[in-house]
Amino acid sequence: MKTAIITGSTGNLGKAVAHKFIKEGYRVVGTVTHKDDATTEFPTDSFEGVAVDVENEEDAKNFVEKTFSKYGAIDVAVITVGGFAKGTVAETKTTEIINQYRLNFETAYNIAQPVFVQMMQQGNGRIFLIGSRPGIDAKYSKGMVAYGLAKSLIFRLAELMNDEAKGHNVVTSVVVPSTIDTEVNRTFMPEADFNSWVKAEEIAGTIYFYCTDAAAALREPVIKAYNNS
Repeated sequence: MKTAIITGSTGNLGKAVAHKFIKEGYRVVGTVTHKDDATTEFPTDSFEGVAVDVENEEDAKNFVEKTFSKYGAIDVAVITVGGFAKGTVAETKTTEIINQYRLNFETAYNIAQPVFVQMMQQGNGRIFLIGSRPGIDAKYSKGMVAYGLAKSLIFRLAELMNDEAKGHNVVTSVVVPSTIDTEVNRTFMPEADFNSWVKAEEIAGTIYFYCTDAAAALREPVIKAYNNS
């Protein structure tokens, strides 16, 4: 049985990804805030919820190393933890940039770095980071400066990891969703065209496809999941 690490496994996107990989026969090791958060959400024979502070480098590293030691390999890592903040340049303070950096970049790096080390040792693996339109293109960062700056680092990290992994079957991709169709987003933007948004299940299916034999030859550093928006 293959093993996938999914951070934020009880969030909107993380939950959809976890369900997809479980359905496809993976063992999912998901980070949760509290150990009993996912006890009724996922089948216990194929899901292990682990309480991890992904903002803490040592805690995240220990989690990855224990998972590798327990199951012998980490085949996939999908890193979904993050957060959003508004603010123009005039409104944004350094502290707010630091907060977004910690929430969106450090939480990704703290897991991706030890996973990358383990995958390089085992000789294969797929890592998926979650980017954003404001992170890939500054014109979308208007009014969300700290968030856009933090997310932009995700793309640079993927580039660096792929460069170091040349010649090895270890690939890091950045998934870039448009607006994800969630209850929170519908409440926040009630006048929007919900049909143009992308569903978490569609993103999960795309991520899984890139882990299949059919996609084995692909080396896509950026995967845009925009639907019709």
